Amino acid sequence: MSKGRIVVALGGNALQEADGPATAERQLQIVKKTCGYIAEMEAADYETVIVHGNGPQVGRIVLASETAKDITPAMPFDVCGAMSQGYIGYHIQQGMEEALHKMNKDYVSVVTLVTQMVVSANDPAFKNPTKPIGPFYSKEEAIKLMKEKGWIMKEDAGRGWRRMVPSPIPTEIVEINSIKQLWDTTVLITCGGGGIPVIRREDGSLEGVAAVIDKDFAAELLAESINADVLLILTGVEKVSLNFRKPNQIDLDRLTVTEAEKFIEEGQFAAGSMLPKIQAAVKFAKAYPKKRAIISSLCKAIEALEGKTGTCITL
Repeated sequence: MSKGRIVVALGGNALQEADGPATAERQLQIVKKTCGYIAEMEAADYETVIVHGNGPQVGRIVLASETAKDITPAMPFDVCGAMSQGYIGYHIQQGMEEALHKMNKDYVSVVTLVTQMVVSANDPAFKNPTKPIGPFYSKEEAIKLMKEKGWIMKEDAGRGWRRMVPSPIPTEIVEINSIKQLWDTTVLITCGGGGIPVIRREDGSLEGVAAVIDKDFAAELLAESINADVLLILTGVEKVSLNFRKPNQIDLDRLTVTEAEKFIEEGQFAAGSMLPKIQAAVKFAKAYPKKRAIISSLCKAIEALEGKTGTCITL
């Protein structure tokens, strides 16, 4: 009997090492380890759907495409996003199928669905790029890239400098009907990288735009759209903290929406890091007062679902 529908949002640490080689082979190794934890949720009778980020990967794809522009035409940003969905989904499919096979669950299908997300052409994010993509750079390298390429570069949560692109809020999942049809028969990987951002023209047709949607907001919209029981945001820390990495750090077991909004105003959560996770969790808690949004680490996913760890955000 199902213990509930879980939308799992995977952070970048679940796809690659911060200091390891950024090769496809190494990413697949990391993904396979990640999928072992997700398969445990399936084995524990949770119905899971997987949403993943793509910041480092889409940044490298764009960089490679722009570097080779004198040999072959550079691909537009939305196409690069679609490419990242495909290859990350492929890796997760391999990892999940291998993990499920070890649990004698070969009958469970794993499917990646390339997903488009409608955003507003008037979203203020297009005038204020805040989403970090690609690799980390030193301050000196960042200044050089800003001068040479015209990129917007910002320091990212004490980890180095990264390129920034617009991150509009998603308003509609184009393929939601297909997601609902696939839900009961597959482990579904969808809204990858936050989904491919598109705008609707007046005639109803879709047009891709240069942006990256935050995967936490995409996962939250998906959780609302399929009436999920839990929005589970997995990241590199076991609990949300106040005064992060300071001597007076405080780890939180629970957060109310009111408390979370207060801490957001105080600047407790880093933009591009913990902030969108908290904002997405608050949005879900407001939409479903009797359900849970949980933020925890990948290796503690089951314990977090059982209420033994993690930070639970409720109304």
